[in-house]
Amino acid sequence: MEIKLTKKPKNPIIIEGFPGFGLVGTIASEFLIDHLKTELIGKILFDEMPAMVAIHDNKVVEPLGIFYDKKYNLVILHAVTASQGFEWKLADALVKIANQLGAKEIVSLEGVGSSEEVKECRAFYYTNNPKKEDMLKKDGMTPLREGIIMGVTGALLVKSELPLTCIFAEAHTNLPDSKAAAKIIEKLDKYLGLNVDYGPLLKQAEKFEGKVRGILEKSQEAKELGEEKRMSYVG
Repeated sequence: MEIKLTKKPKNPIIIEGFPGFGLVGTIASEFLIDHLKTELIGKILFDEMPAMVAIHDNKVVEPLGIFYDKKYNLVILHAVTASQGFEWKLADALVKIANQLGAKEIVSLEGVGSSEEVKECRAFYYTNNPKKEDMLKKDGMTPLREGIIMGVTGALLVKSELPLTCIFAEAHTNLPDSKAAAKIIEKLDKYLGLNVDYGPLLKQAEKFEGKVRGILEKSQEAKELGEEKRMSYVG
């Protein structure tokens, strides 16, 4: 695995959003990259990653891009490639980046499944820093008392010794959930003071949902086509 950084900001907060339940982390991190004045400062590469890339609006979409916002000193890790099977390696890479930059905190954005039907999407949190508890509760989040956390965030909870805060939004489907992503942005805004314009938030989230859905569908089609070609060679 190779980490390429063209800039190394000091003591940032790192935000990560990987494709998980409802694609909440991916949609939310995509919104942040577009809303804030971010620049691409790096990428993560590893040999096991499928040899494919998406093109959107005549631009290459980095499968594992690292973005930076100078105003808020935020590093955002945005992923549009599936992480299944690579969770531990990606967690190691994220911890390595955090140590290189002297990160103050890692914030993970995730969707969490719900078996209940509720009128309004709820937000939950987990933190290994007791000093953050009061702030998170004040922002209207409930501690996640019981749950199974999978994927890169689950691996981070085991691997990272840095301050780690997870913000979860309730999603009722494994399909892209823009409402849950909007709830994540709302709570993250209060937590970090990013001054998000809430007016167009859900509309923007739905647009990103469509973009992310299209990219992932094309990636899956390319993967299946590659598998068919490989099987034809074998047969």
